[in-house]
Amino acid sequence: MNFLDKQCALREQKKSLELSRRQFLQATAVSSGLLIGCGSISLSPSALAAEASPVFNAFVKITADNKVVVAIKHMDMGQGVSTGLATVIAEEVGARWEQVEFEFAPADAQRYNNVFWGPMQGTGGSSSIANSWQQLRSAGAAAREMLQSAAASEWKVPPAEVKIANGIISHGKHSSELGAFAAKAAALATPQQPALKDPKDFQLIGKSIPRKDSHAKTNGTAVYTQDIQLPGMLTALVAYPPQYFGKVKKLDASKAKASPGVVAVVEIPRGVAVIAENFWAANKARKLLAIDWDLSACETRGSDLLYSESHAQADKAGHVVKNTGDAPASLKSAKNIIEAKYELPYLAHSPIEPMNCVIKMDKTQVEIWAASQMPTIDQNEVAAVAGVKPEQVKITSVFAGGSFGRRACASDYVVDAAHIAKQIPGRAVKMVWTREDEFLNARFRPMAVHHIRGAVADDGALVWQHHAVAPSILRGTPFEGMVKGPVDGTVVEGIEDMHYAINHLQVQGSELAVKLPTLWWRSVGHSGNAFVVETFVDQLAKAAKKDPVIFRRQLLASEPRALGVLNLVAEKAEWKKSLPAGVTRGISVHKSFGTWVAQVAEVRVNADKSFKVERVVCAVDCGVAVNPDVIRAQMEGGIGMGLSAALGEAVTLKNGVVEQTNLHQYQLMRIASMPKVEVHIVPSAEAPSGVGEPGLPPIAGAVANALFAATGKPVTKLPLGNKV
Repeated sequence: MNFLDKQCALREQKKSLELSRRQFLQATAVSSGLLIGCGSISLSPSALAAEASPVFNAFVKITADNKVVVAIKHMDMGQGVSTGLATVIAEEVGARWEQVEFEFAPADAQRYNNVFWGPMQGTGGSSSIANSWQQLRSAGAAAREMLQSAAASEWKVPPAEVKIANGIISHGKHSSELGAFAAKAAALATPQQPALKDPKDFQLIGKSIPRKDSHAKTNGTAVYTQDIQLPGMLTALVAYPPQYFGKVKKLDASKAKASPGVVAVVEIPRGVAVIAENFWAANKARKLLAIDWDLSACETRGSDLLYSESHAQADKAGHVVKNTGDAPASLKSAKNIIEAKYELPYLAHSPIEPMNCVIKMDKTQVEIWAASQMPTIDQNEVAAVAGVKPEQVKITSVFAGGSFGRRACASDYVVDAAHIAKQIPGRAVKMVWTREDEFLNARFRPMAVHHIRGAVADDGALVWQHHAVAPSILRGTPFEGMVKGPVDGTVVEGIEDMHYAINHLQVQGSELAVKLPTLWWRSVGHSGNAFVVETFVDQLAKAAKKDPVIFRRQLLASEPRALGVLNLVAEKAEWKKSLPAGVTRGISVHKSFGTWVAQVAEVRVNADKSFKVERVVCAVDCGVAVNPDVIRAQMEGGIGMGLSAALGEAVTLKNGVVEQTNLHQYQLMRIASMPKVEVHIVPSAEAPSGVGEPGLPPIAGAVANALFAATGKPVTKLPLGNKV
């Protein structure tokens, strides 16, 4: 039994109450109470026996007391993946939902790779359910057939006649719980092509069954990195330079070393680490460090200059990444040309839990406890620091307090922790980032500038010439191999592959060189590019003198799933119905990560020109809806985050220095500003696609188009602020 399991056994409550996230929020809102928990592992005591229980394959174990324990190969950052993946297994096994438990899989790319990514384990791209769908159905079906064969052998009947449903194995007068045959079944050969259930027989998939993580997250037993306590563990904080790429020029650590509780002060490649007996001692000593920084390699430009240079670059020719028809020639003959210049800011991730990890290193192995979004990369990067092989780096995954792409950012904080642990071999150390550290080390969503020239020709043909300029998020990172051409694909994603039937479309892209690291942000390039595309579509609709919904129907005539969400959202939002004075609607349709989402925003504009988003209606087609409640939650969360970014979020630079240091300077949307949200799911038999990110991209465009309808003035700059 490992340390986390021991913590679970000691601290798991005896009684369980299954709550959905929404029920919990409603209950706590009514009570207006403060719930403070002390975290632990997410498994119940019954799952502790799973280590010695029969293993059917890499994903399924069944305990003697009839618990089906599912290994979750993806990081749970709140997106409901532990519920979704467990549902797929449980459905094929034939288990009762109440008997299903889960545990996080170890870092092991050979067994737990992301099927879409090849020999790499990781979570991202809204791919958890999508890449696991067939894999886990097969794993569950194999376990079911093994149980059927074991029971058939015992009962002397044909395996095909043995049934498993609601956690019971049965044939005629015989019946038994799953655990009775688990050991015998696990010893059998694993079927290579097990028969999958007919979808019409699904009992769990497609139902809004309770989330498996709700109980632990509401009673405080879910383990996050900050909850990890190991014997003799130390705490480390790092003094980082005020800008990326800064280096230590001169260090006086004498006062810090003399501070009570300090064990050591060590230089690491990215700063100076204070290692102490606890957080408070480390934090106090860090403030006593006297450091002169070499900032000669750092960025010096401010936001205004970066925008100016981006516009100048956008005025020039870029790399052509998409060319349909002849947009340049068509524009020369067009009578009424529409021109738009867009500006989008840098954005921070701002997860509720700053980055942190626990690490212990010696000459032969490294142990890490962390919410690892890219375990394979973390293993490789830490192994290089420790001088061991990647397989000698053991990672125990825990819950993550949000990510939005931040934990997928090139192992920076884990590598810092490895450099610290190397200085104190044999002792565990918890490296902690404060919120200020989080902002200081943020790898932002890049700023962007877009120049578009378009027209509606006399014959009705549409012309669109687009140049997008933004920093690359991939160059100089472990993901650089994803860049396949002269332009980072994230600069133009959602533009070059837009599904609107534009007769003459030319898309160009250019990269802006900025000494400020950027990387993934929820929905990546789609997060800003959908806003640009959807608002320009509305400008074309106005030029064509057509209703925005009718106009989109014509442009999406060859995309049945797009039409499905468009028509559903228009129906549910009552698009044709008149609105009260001062209220207007805007619509947006976008596809990302294989999922179509359409949204209608209702916005009230007041006499003083302030405005409020009052209602959002969302339609989503994500293939088979594994758990509709989880899908709704992800759409609601994406809408909330996208709306927050659209209304107030912006990271700005002054002389190369990020001006925001904490949340008081970074305008996240407050609960009072969250509109009423309705989510409608298109029934589908298609394979599941992602839901973690696709709810975000359309919302900014929907709100901006509502403001366009109200004022007649196109919106081309984010954030919107609170007045038109």
